[in-house]
Amino acid sequence: MPFATHAAPSGPFSELIASSDDFARRHQGGANDPGPLLAAVQQPSLDALTDAAVPGAIRLPAPLTLPPALGESAALAELKGIASLNQVFRSYLGQGYYDTLTPPVIQRTILENPGWYTAYTPYQAEISQGRMEALLNFQTLVIELTGLEIANASMLDEATAAAEAMTLAFRSVADARRKRFFVSRLCHPQTISVVVTRAQPLGIEVVVGDHGPAVLDTTYFGALVQYPDTFGTVHPYDDFVTRVHAAGGLVVVATDLLALTLLRAPGEFGADVAVGSAQRFGVPMGYGGPHAGFMATRDAFKRQMPGRLIGVSKDAQGNPALRMALGTREQHIRRDKATSNICTAQVLLAVMASMYAVYHGPDGLRRIAQRVKGLAEWLAISLRSLGATVSEAPFFDTLVVRNVAAQRVHAAAHAKRLNLRPIDDTAVGISLDETTTREDLQVLLALFRESAVLVDPTGIHADFPAPHARHSSFLQHPVFHRHHTEHEMLRYIKRLEAKDLSLCHSMISLGSCTMKLNAASEMLPVTWPEFGRLHPFAPTEQARGYHQLFRDLKTWLAEITGFAAVSLQPNAGSQGEYAGLLAIRRYHLSRGEGHRTVCLIPTSAHGTNPASAVMCGMSVVPVACDTQGNIDLADLKAKADQHASSLAALMVTYPSTHGVFEASIRDICTMIHERGGQVYMDGANMNAQVGLTSPGFVGADVCHLNLHKTFCIPHGGGGPGMGPIGVAAHLAPFLPGAPGHDAASGYESGAVSAAPYGSASILVISWMYIRMMGAAGLTEATQRAILNANYVARRLDPYFPVLYKGAGGWVAHECIIDLRAWKKEGVEVEDVAKRLMDYGYHAPTMSWPVAGTLMIEPTESESKAELDRFCDTLIAIHGEMTHVAQGQLDRVNNPLKHAPHTASVVASDSWDRPYSRELAAFPTPWVRASKFWPSVGRVDNVYGDRNLVCSCAGMDAYAQA
Repeated sequence: MPFATHAAPSGPFSELIASSDDFARRHQGGANDPGPLLAAVQQPSLDALTDAAVPGAIRLPAPLTLPPALGESAALAELKGIASLNQVFRSYLGQGYYDTLTPPVIQRTILENPGWYTAYTPYQAEISQGRMEALLNFQTLVIELTGLEIANASMLDEATAAAEAMTLAFRSVADARRKRFFVSRLCHPQTISVVVTRAQPLGIEVVVGDHGPAVLDTTYFGALVQYPDTFGTVHPYDDFVTRVHAAGGLVVVATDLLALTLLRAPGEFGADVAVGSAQRFGVPMGYGGPHAGFMATRDAFKRQMPGRLIGVSKDAQGNPALRMALGTREQHIRRDKATSNICTAQVLLAVMASMYAVYHGPDGLRRIAQRVKGLAEWLAISLRSLGATVSEAPFFDTLVVRNVAAQRVHAAAHAKRLNLRPIDDTAVGISLDETTTREDLQVLLALFRESAVLVDPTGIHADFPAPHARHSSFLQHPVFHRHHTEHEMLRYIKRLEAKDLSLCHSMISLGSCTMKLNAASEMLPVTWPEFGRLHPFAPTEQARGYHQLFRDLKTWLAEITGFAAVSLQPNAGSQGEYAGLLAIRRYHLSRGEGHRTVCLIPTSAHGTNPASAVMCGMSVVPVACDTQGNIDLADLKAKADQHASSLAALMVTYPSTHGVFEASIRDICTMIHERGGQVYMDGANMNAQVGLTSPGFVGADVCHLNLHKTFCIPHGGGGPGMGPIGVAAHLAPFLPGAPGHDAASGYESGAVSAAPYGSASILVISWMYIRMMGAAGLTEATQRAILNANYVARRLDPYFPVLYKGAGGWVAHECIIDLRAWKKEGVEVEDVAKRLMDYGYHAPTMSWPVAGTLMIEPTESESKAELDRFCDTLIAIHGEMTHVAQGQLDRVNNPLKHAPHTASVVASDSWDRPYSRELAAFPTPWVRASKFWPSVGRVDNVYGDRNLVCSCAGMDAYAQA
């Protein structure tokens, strides 16, 4: 008989039988009862608080339409089903992406370890020494393998690194007559595509051609070549480099770190810049990312280098200490004059790659490279024995097999679940990697003749002949020789981890950074092989699971943002900004309005906004803010009227970077539209919008989303991130296209990242978050974020005035507390930031967007107990500040000025300070119960910049000084 149907249970019984792994209640820091927090802000409910704090005119008329929330186990099971739609073929496609063997000790203790992935960009150096040491190792690795003098702490990917190198050369040559950049057609297609995208708004002409006969004159400022090239050949570039230099240009070499263990370093044949990807150093392909790109250059160009740079300095006790050097907060300081809009890159992946090098050491890396090259040579001579044509030119891991029936070979490969690179009807490409075995070679050979066997390998040479062979040593520092057993590696990783404060220790209340929970269930799928082992250029039918995930995310994000279309390609918030502005630029061009190049930007905006606008060929016009932190409407109207005929866009952050909901946002959008402009909304503060309002609903035309903020991708100590963009229907045709193609079909796709879907493998995190939260959970998360911020503001306002408040005295999801008045008492905001470390906390965002302030964003994931601990800490520090002002503590010799206090200082035999060791190190009971010790004292930033050292060797020199 059929089963009877009954109404779904409701009321207390429905709660009783609800899944025990319901996610929303685990994500929300206030558990199920926000009552005590609501009572403190004198509101009866979350809805009542929302009505009070969020302007009614911007409220969505209906709830979000999203799938109902799933529990953690159910969501994982559903995603596992989606993952199973991916077919993990063995890919020999190359083009900068290779299968690799991630050492389990690195996967387990870094990639899957919240101690590493929940840390923030190391702005607070004293509690970030561990990952900065790993990044210093990365820089050393890149410097020594490329033979150049300085390297940064990672780039977003190889293609964007090449594009950034082009603009570095453009700035460095600084000759208005030079507007052309030569690119070898033998570079990876996706690299050429991104370079072309970046060049167009700047008025740079990219000339793609053969480097051999190329004639470069004084109209060129530089050139880009690939080493080895995209088809595997190793070229002697000495003559080409000489010709470029003779013409007054700079040479950029895109290269492969593993190949450089055997090949002559680019710096040795005259390269000015080297770029590439460290993906094959233990980082899974992940259908395109995330991976750590790299850039190295000559010392002469160090101040033109984009991205972050780790340098050696000293602390207050004279001990070696690391810090971010030179352009630490460049976008905030230089804004439209910044070298790039990149503010963070791929720290977690650079850490992994550096540890891969530490684990294997120079000899191990060389053995891996020799094995790959030896196998490629063995395959080549075996193929030649069958009558196939394989170039006799030197190659590393990639060969092109010619004079074969390519269609038949590809069909045979598909039957064996193999991917070979399509070249043309009579040629295929094969790229080997670390995972390739002798058995794999036999399978590959049989694709060309079923009965073929490998020839005798006697006489195969795994090294390069002159002039290509490397003779210079590399990675001689002891760190690359001490950790080759798993115990030693494990302990080294843990020693570094112990130096860094992360969300494992306490809340990180960085305003505008949204350091919320990165749940374990969200992170688990990242390392599933169904997601990790796919090559980004594998046939689409092999990635059906990924494309289902992309469709889901695009649909959900479009609903959340109120837009018609979404691109998932931008692999950082900065790239999302760039892609969004680029869409606006291309839209204006399509309408014959290329003269619209003025971008209005409020003075409170994130520094990447003006930097991105300049990269898109726009002129930045600043707009003032009023005393309440809102956009000055009179100034905006005046500027919009003044530039009406040339107005391209307004960039606006909502809620504002001052932490308030501006009730006039819809009028602002209308004002810009009436003058022919578009509205770009920076999605940095989307955590205060989801489910309550949306960019599309208030009138914006495009918005980027920081998935590493609102949608739970962890910050990774400074990356990875993801910055997809949503656009209104009229901008949809101008979203980024797929990178690649060739000279015949064109490279002008508007691609902004090397891979079609950016850092695809971490999109599973945001998918899991949305799937487990559902519409109601996401909306409540927004409400609780607003509740927590207002609770903190109410508690701290009597001690540190909240600088900006909206109507009714409410803040949005963050608040700015004012410490400027304390400067006359001898206490700086930096003293408070460093003193927080002694209490076990990372400082909130310091001196931005207003100097002398702290911007606090507690997020929805923190409990009342943690919020109270944090507030009690700041109140206790306020007491110390008061004692300084009243003369009870010395104006100079006090715990604020000496913060942070290290264990070695507190435990030293001598203590001549007029306050107790207990006050220095254990100022509260909870600190005594669980103490985090900063590993260095206050770092001397000026000394580090004046004595710039950016490699491991420099660390030793400082230690011995």
